[in-house]
Amino acid sequence: MHKVNLEEAKKRLDELINQAANGEEVIITRGDGATFQIIPTPTRKPRPVFGSGRGLLKIADDFDEPLEDFEPYMR
Repeated sequence: MHKVNLEEAKKRLDELINQAANGEEVIITRGDGATFQIIPTPTRKPRPVFGSGRGLLKIADDFDEPLEDFEPYMR
């Protein structure tokens, strides 16, 4: 955990942000005793691109044919 006061944090903000991005806990304290934590926010996961899987799946020609195991139930 890295703890700094507000005045020092103003001077070293870029360094503190890099430390937080690398997983270190950074706490900033203000003169009135309030404390604040710098944490990285998660990045958004990329959204799927529709049609990007085209041609990757092959469906058998007899896909729609009834299964032999179900013949007794189809009468």
